Formats: sequence, structure tokens, C-alpha cells
Amino acid sequence: MATVTLNNIKKSFGQTDVIYGIDMEIEDGEFIVIVGPSGCGKSTLLRMVAGLETVSSGEVLIGGERANEKEPMDRDIAMVFQNYALYPHMSVRQNMGYGLKIAGLAKPAINAKVEEAAELLQLSPLLDRKPRQLSGGQRQRVAMGRAIVREPAVFLFEEPLSNRDAKLRVQMRQEIKDLQSKLGITALYVTHDQVEAMTMADRMIVMNGGVAEQIGTPLEVYEKPKTIFAAQFIGSPAMNMFDASVEAGKVMIGGQTVRSTSLPDGSVKLGIRPEHFRPDEAGPFPVTAQLTEPLGANTLLHGLLKTTGDEITVSQTGVRAIPPGATMRFSAEDSAIHIFDAAKRTRLSL
Repeated sequence: MATVTLNNIKKSFGQTDVIYGIDMEIEDGEFIVIVGPSGCGKSTLLRMVAGLETVSSGEVLIGGERANEKEPMDRDIAMVFQNYALYPHMSVRQNMGYGLKIAGLAKPAINAKVEEAAELLQLSPLLDRKPRQLSGGQRQRVAMGRAIVREPAVFLFEEPLSNRDAKLRVQMRQEIKDLQSKLGITALYVTHDQVEAMTMADRMIVMNGGVAEQIGTPLEVYEKPKTIFAAQFIGSPAMNMFDASVEAGKVMIGGQTVRSTSLPDGSVKLGIRPEHFRPDEAGPFPVTAQLTEPLGANTLLHGLLKTTGDEITVSQTGVRAIPPGATMRFSAEDSAIHIFDAAKRTRLSL
């Protein structure tokens, strides 16, 4: 087990900057999720920790020791890839023990470690099978077992559940989190799926364009997003965002007063999550319905804000039959209304 420290990590490919300076202290045994859209730099950041990419400037410390110049095999890390990277001609037992064999460990010691990991991962009956004889979830466990037997200080996961079916993703993210918690190993996990980030992370790094937009617990990011990007990337459906203004101590949108504020007059961005609207006949958000999506536990109403023409999504509990063209009014609690600087796109203190 080990801490991981990122000190102003930057990465450039030639003249192109892709990581603009990431700072973070990762505690021993912490599960960190690096989340963001394709091309944001999350995999590059993970690969710099692994030693598969060089660090252009800054420091990576693993267990308090500078790792920039260390080879991947000397960093005491184990990596689980999206495609499992299993050898098709080897059995489960051979795949799991191959790294230890290369390291020169005696066969009895290898077998003991493999069998211990297999029992933990419920793979014991499958040790003599080949990867082609396994399900996707079983192959994922073999890939994790291969990492576990090395007893690394840090686990690195690069989108391990990408392209899996929905049921398997739910099952495997629970298994990965439970396994990491049992072993107490520090873990960095890359994903583009914000649901994975919310359900698995102790803390998350929300990345966009090579910048860490926000670092915090899932609830911190959800409840108090620091930027418009973090606000709209985390949460499903995405947070509604509207042009608004502050006028004489009031936040206004489409001529309607939304809430009072101590902010100075000027243009702002106003964000409200779909689930935080409530029906209110006198509410400042009149919505003309366009489409409803009944999901069982709740219904999504997609429509237009009548006063501005902005698109809006409202989530209401239960099944609601709302015909297209119908108008409903909504309001939101002050605590559910997020205000951002229109130019800087950062959260404003109210």
C-alpha cells in the first residue's frame, strides 16, 4: 500500500500541451476516479503514473519516492486494461501467475498466490480453463487476479468496464470496489462514465481539456460544482444551464425573479438539476412540454422555458402523463440554484 502524490504534473507532445498541471495528494488505500470526456487527458495522466508516458514537468511520488525516472516494473504498480490483455493460449492459472514466473518466483509460491487470489475472486473452479471459455465478467476477474498476485502498492484501472453490457458494468463496479476495499490498496481508476465515478470514487478528478476542473468527493462535486463543466458533466440528466442576470439583489431569468442574492449586478449563468424542480403554480419556470420519458420511478419532462425559449429538462417522481404543448410551472429551493460567473464559468459565492 502507498500514497501517490502528483506535484504540478504537466504533459506535452511536441508543442502541444495536453495536461496543464495537476496537483493531488492521494491517501493510502484511497479509491480515486479520473473522469472526463474522450480526449480530456485522463488516460495520459494515468499512464504517467504507470510510467508508460514520460512526465514533461512536475513530479510523481509513489510511497513518498520520486517515480519519474523509474521503469513501470519498478514502480510497484499493477495495471488492469480495458481489453483484459490475457494470453489466449494460457490457462487462467498460467495467466494469473505469468508475471510472477517472469520475476523468477518458485512454482510452489506462484501456485499458492494464484490459488489465494482465485479464491478471493471466485475463480477456483476455472483455473484450468482458457480465456475463450470464460464470460466477460470472468475474464475481468482474471485480469484483476493477475494484478493481485503481484501484491502491488497501487492499482491502476484504464476504463476496465468500457463496452461491457449494462448489467455486467453494475456487477463489476461493485466487485472492483469491494475488492479494493478488502485489500486496502490505493487505486486510480479512469472512466468516461460519470455513474461509475459517482458510485465508486472516494474522491474524483473531473478533467476537461487537460485541466482538473474539480477534485472532491462525488457528493461535493454534485452538490457544489466549482465550474459549469463539472456541474453539467456530473449528474444524469445533466444540469440545466440558463443565461440570467442579477438586478438590485435579485436573480432574474426571463423577467421572473428566481431568488434573492447579495451578488453585484451583472450577467450570470444559472444552473438547476432536473431533479430539483418542484411543481409550483406561481413558480418562475413555466415549461411548455415537448416530450416525456416515463422511466418508472420517475418521469423526464423535456420542454422549453416559456419566458426565454431555452431547452429545459425536469425530473418528476412517478409516472406522469404530460401531453405535448401543455404548460406547467416549477420552482426550486434557493439551495438547489447554482450561480456561475458568465465569463469565467466558475461558481460564485452567494
